[in-house]
Amino acid sequence: MALLSVEKVTKRFGGLAALEDVSLSVRAGEIYGLIGPNGAGKTTLFNCMTGLYTATTGAVRLDGAPVQGLKPHQIVKLGFARTFQNIRLFANMTALENVMVGRHVRTRANVLGAVLRCAGTRAEEAAIRDRAHELMKYVGLAGKGRTLANHLAYGDQRRLEIARALATEPKLLALDEPVAGMNPAERVQMGELFRKLRDGGVTLLLIEHDVKLVMGLCDRVAVLDYGRKIAEGPAEEVRKNPAVIAAYLGGESA
Repeated sequence: MALLSVEKVTKRFGGLAALEDVSLSVRAGEIYGLIGPNGAGKTTLFNCMTGLYTATTGAVRLDGAPVQGLKPHQIVKLGFARTFQNIRLFANMTALENVMVGRHVRTRANVLGAVLRCAGTRAEEAAIRDRAHELMKYVGLAGKGRTLANHLAYGDQRRLEIARALATEPKLLALDEPVAGMNPAERVQMGELFRKLRDGGVTLLLIEHDVKLVMGLCDRVAVLDYGRKIAEGPAEEVRKNPAVIAAYLGGESA
């Protein structure tokens, strides 16, 4: 069974079909790439998967369980986390606090416990802090926990978003253009991090315009064009697909 199944998803905005009968499946333990020209519907599909949009028709399942109709935080709790094309950090909180916020989806403390600061709540908060430190080290941000999020370098902000998503304990992590705006050396480092995440047991779903990165990193790739899926398969096979070459890769494939 696929970890993520997208079944004939259509999303309409008035008379405009941003997605039309898109189906794909992501297997546990792989890095799956989603590419296509600007306006192809990639982020719209992400939003339908993660509860920001409700698909007009079709179904999305995580581990066989339907997620359509659920709110974003409910989907995160099921094990499906994401980052965003435009960085969405709590700018005036420290880096460590940003990661701790992500961890709270897995906590048991209630409002009363937080107000009274009982022993169980304090112990849980200490565990959250420890785990946040571990995750910051894991993504390459060791020693930067006290830095305000908006004072971090751009690449570090991208890493911080990933650390916060990892704090939710995802089975599947969807990354929306995670290397956009980075220099070549930073892109290589991020690719190494993605492999590390996959090897650590997190399945990755990646939207990215860097075709070279996608083709070198992803186990399988799907291509959208004008809201429709035009190809899906191993990266090398997709690279040679005439429809993909015509729609997106152009001369790069040569």
